[in-house]
Amino acid sequence: MTIRIHRMSEMTTYSAPDAATGSVAGQILAKPREDFHVVFVRAPIVSTKGAVNNEATPPLALAFLGGYLKQKGYRVTIVDGIGLGLNRYWDWEKRAGFWCQGASFEDIRSAIPKDADLLAFTCMFSGEWPLNRDLIQFIRQHFPEVPTIAGGEHITALPEYSLRDCSALDFAALGEGEHLLFEFCERVRQKLPITLAGVHSLNENGEYQNSGDFPRIDEVDAIPWPNWDIAKLDPYWNAHKSYGISSYRDMPLMVSRGCPYKCTFCSNPKMWTTKYILREVDDVLDEIESYIKKYQITSLQFYDLTAITKKSWTLEFCRKMIERGINIKWSLPSGTRSEALDKEVLPLLAKTQCTYLVYAPESGSKTTLELIKKRVKLDVLNDSVREAKRLGMVLRSNLIIGFPHETRKLLFETIFYGWKLAFMGVDEVSINIFSPYPGSEIFDNIYAENKIRINDDYFYALTSLNSDYTKFNPLTFCKYIGPKELAFYRIFFMLSNYFISYVFFPRRIIRSLKNIFSGKEATTVFEHRFQDLLKRLFK
Repeated sequence: MTIRIHRMSEMTTYSAPDAATGSVAGQILAKPREDFHVVFVRAPIVSTKGAVNNEATPPLALAFLGGYLKQKGYRVTIVDGIGLGLNRYWDWEKRAGFWCQGASFEDIRSAIPKDADLLAFTCMFSGEWPLNRDLIQFIRQHFPEVPTIAGGEHITALPEYSLRDCSALDFAALGEGEHLLFEFCERVRQKLPITLAGVHSLNENGEYQNSGDFPRIDEVDAIPWPNWDIAKLDPYWNAHKSYGISSYRDMPLMVSRGCPYKCTFCSNPKMWTTKYILREVDDVLDEIESYIKKYQITSLQFYDLTAITKKSWTLEFCRKMIERGINIKWSLPSGTRSEALDKEVLPLLAKTQCTYLVYAPESGSKTTLELIKKRVKLDVLNDSVREAKRLGMVLRSNLIIGFPHETRKLLFETIFYGWKLAFMGVDEVSINIFSPYPGSEIFDNIYAENKIRINDDYFYALTSLNSDYTKFNPLTFCKYIGPKELAFYRIFFMLSNYFISYVFFPRRIIRSLKNIFSGKEATTVFEHRFQDLLKRLFK
């Protein structure tokens, strides 16, 4: 039996250990777990120089993965290429007009321990794949004998492409990572063949080895909490970086896995499947109390895909939070389900200091909502918004234009609905152009019609699509409306939304000016990004 690890320019073959002795030719091959060193590597952020939305967030996924392996006895190091160089910008020589925020490739290489036994890379956004690929190639040159594996949303959506596009990548890990990565490490550590569901590769003949999918984790409460001793938060706190809004010491939190919905523009069904699992409330509250005591956090930010979906769970969470006397602000910047945010739930959210909510209707057109399988009732969402504003919450709403089927009539229904939300008091009503994310149903349809060519041009267009509003010829696939027209609607709507927000609700002007120039906190995404811009201009 052999295990073959694909190299950039060679193939290394190991003999498998004898089942009885665990040795080959009389030599013990398997390292003890405490001596096997797993090094996670995260690339810096790449964006256009005019981007405003590509921002740094703490490495929550690596904190989970690293914490899980560490609990199993492995040595773990996290090299966070973003955290190592926050607010440090450098030109990306491979693409004119783009730059990176974070550590240089050489600084990342220098931070990788020389005794690494496995290099694990993460790539969430497909728009960042070219940078991630080049980083993997660069690191492999300096660690030619160390096996490499990569996971995340992009890798899960395009595993074969990623393996073929990056000769330095040995394995692609698909989907949820904790159990999968542990089983993989066990095989690598013992020099066993990598025949594992969820880990895909190319064989020595260049043939794609599809091993299927690894089962989802059912007992999510058995997963250890994120290990923030190996995934450092201080750089993000010192630089006032967080997801969406910000306070002095924001703590990322995840209380669920997956999403039960099947929106056609989302890659979740491939990454997490539609199996939705919530953690036990008491376990979540124990974690929160530990963070308050250990890190003196000032706010919680739920990073879940859909944190507020089950009403009974939300009510239990809030009531037990009050019973325990947990006194801390928290926010939901990822998006929520309005069906669960009614007149029973919202007052409890306000009472427990949930100060910021994001609604995600995506469209104001009932036709579009049906076609993209977005199961949301706009009248219910409107009632929820009114109640949340009555309680004094800061709100944001996310809308999308430019779906492939969308006519001007359907698009204007969304724009008019956005104005309605703004007049109802929603602080920020963002509008984005549809992004054809790999792994989504719409992407698969467009690709099947040969309208997408997967290459670096496509990936770079993705990363700038909704982060750089100066791009007036964005990547679009709308049959009835051109890219320049969509770009005009996006910028016009954004400006009109902020006009409504500040002219009709003038108290927000004082709030925003105070937050922006104090730099201590940001109540909205706009304030947070404006603070970042000022720091970049006057550093």
